Amino acid sequence: MQFQLTKEFLEQLNNAVAENAEKEVMRLVNELHPVDVAEILDEQNLEQAQAFFNFLPKEFAADVLVELDEERREKFLEALSSQEIAEHFIDNMDSDDAADIIGELSEEKRGEVIAHIEDLEQASDILKLLDYHGDTAGGLMTNELISVNWNWDINTCLKELKKQAEELERVYTVYVVDDNNVLKGRISLRRLLLTPGTKKVIDIYESDILSVTPDVDDEHVAMLMDKYDLVSIPVVDELNRLIGRITIDDVVDVIKEEAEKDYQLASGISENIESSDKFWIISRARLPWLLVGLLGGIVGSKIIGIYEGEIQLHPEMAFFIPLIAAMGGNVGVQSSALIVQGLANKSMGLTGIWSKLGKEMLVGIMNGLVCSILIFGYTFFFQESLNLAVTVSTALLSVIFFAGIFGTLIPLLLHKYKIDPALATGPFITTTNDIFGIFIYFFIGYLMYA
Repeated sequence: MQFQLTKEFLEQLNNAVAENAEKEVMRLVNELHPVDVAEILDEQNLEQAQAFFNFLPKEFAADVLVELDEERREKFLEALSSQEIAEHFIDNMDSDDAADIIGELSEEKRGEVIAHIEDLEQASDILKLLDYHGDTAGGLMTNELISVNWNWDINTCLKELKKQAEELERVYTVYVVDDNNVLKGRISLRRLLLTPGTKKVIDIYESDILSVTPDVDDEHVAMLMDKYDLVSIPVVDELNRLIGRITIDDVVDVIKEEAEKDYQLASGISENIESSDKFWIISRARLPWLLVGLLGGIVGSKIIGIYEGEIQLHPEMAFFIPLIAAMGGNVGVQSSALIVQGLANKSMGLTGIWSKLGKEMLVGIMNGLVCSILIFGYTFFFQESLNLAVTVSTALLSVIFFAGIFGTLIPLLLHKYKIDPALATGPFITTTNDIFGIFIYFFIGYLMYA
């Protein structure tokens, strides 16, 4: 049953914590998932959260710590000694989660925590993972996995599986390696259980397995796992030796973070922020694109100033400036959003760029004709001016057509030069099309009234 955090539950829990009623606290949270407990901690003040956290069993507390909001987790870790972090949490975590936690610490405290890890093999694994950049397959992978030698018989495999499974919370795939730990393939648990014990692994394993190297971009890993419906993917070194695995839960985090980043870029926010961040951090992230919009507005006002004489002679033209600017921006955002989506999910293909551009031209003509006919009728009958009706409708058709082309080409151009194309769906494309739309409008008006 899905947990719903309510004020009544939070108040009851806080009272139990304040009264040091351990049995009542554990009764309330006994069946909760670590994610649910992390949600509770995020809603408490720091003093309440730390007091409640101390009631949790060590292994469960380690799982909760991984799920905590990064800012709240940082405050929790600051209040703990290096020895407490190592013994209470790191020892109860998978190597990838442990590396993530340690990576958030200061360099000095990081060294102290690693020095307090009793399991030298785990400490070595964590140090190796810390060498990889967080945005790569190496930064996502964990060293805990199950592998069997292809020369083993099935009885030997099952014995080894029991030993190796003690270190894992979930078993996704059994990997097959040779005597040099070179990845050869995989074998399903079902097949292991149904195959006679004297049979060799080499006779029944599947050799068709997809793998990645540690330096592969995390977004590419997510794309591969999505494309081939994988729940885990092995990581190999340059000699194809098995060194780790990436599981679906880590990839979901990557997809979520990338979606949040693209959404923020499309909204004109230049860095990853949360609503809970300090006001100057939020301001710093939002101000750059506001300045771009301000600059665009200045350029637009200069264009209007150039045609000031025409506006004085034909003031009715000023009525439609907001319409032209808004339509250009809206069409550009629609076009760029579709292109960014295609680039993100790799659905455009090798020939998709030109076909998409051609289709966008046809869409621009169709939508432009519909909107220009409607605005022509409105202007002609309500403003009673044929010149104004022709000017507005022709300008609108042109703006919609070219805004669609710009909205298609700009994200493709950004993508070519390794710039996140999500930038094109925000203030950048809107400001560009505002300026271009106003220029077209007054240029056509100049020609019509000349």
